[in-house]
Amino acid sequence: MIAAEGKVILIPIFLVLIFGFGVQQIVPMTWLYKINWLVLALFIFSLYFFRIPVRQFPDDEKLFISPADGKIVKITAIDDPDLGAVTQISIFLSVFNVHKQWIPLSGTVLDKNVNKGKFLAAFNHKASMDNEQTSTVLKDLEGNKFKIKQIAGFIARRIINNLSAGETVVRGNQLGFIRFGSRVDILVGDNFKINIEMGDKVKGGETIIGYFK
Repeated sequence: MIAAEGKVILIPIFLVLIFGFGVQQIVPMTWLYKINWLVLALFIFSLYFFRIPVRQFPDDEKLFISPADGKIVKITAIDDPDLGAVTQISIFLSVFNVHKQWIPLSGTVLDKNVNKGKFLAAFNHKASMDNEQTSTVLKDLEGNKFKIKQIAGFIARRIINNLSAGETVVRGNQLGFIRFGSRVDILVGDNFKINIEMGDKVKGGETIIGYFK
């Protein structure tokens, strides 16, 4: 399955591809032949990038599933303006990871904020504070609050998040999408039991990040 967010990129590339190969058939040119194959390679990569794989969610609804694919690059205590003292769990997404984000627990959206900022490389830990980002504060069915931050990177310049305050969300549904390399931060309170470690590779919708005690 291909993400709807990719159509704005895939359709123009496909049209250029059809036009280029059409012209090549009428007026063969070496330089156009090379360009057409480069465009084809870009189209194939874009199809791969915007893929949405089928994921098997853990049966226990209280388990906090990973909101994103990627690698755990930071686990640290911070002070958040919305949640207070929390643990930040950072996931780095390379351009080869799936870039859809999943709802980790069923509940309610309490707030969403879009903060303009820089476009530092997503693996730079300063990105969590300085980069352009969309922060979504949620409350699960047990009343536990947590935050998911979608963070733009050096390549990623487009964060998509259609959630709104007051909306009811279901675990495993789409939280959003980030185009190209990026970062996702999870912020949870001290009543959260972490199930992963630094360096772990996680799969959105499948890997268990932990659970609220």
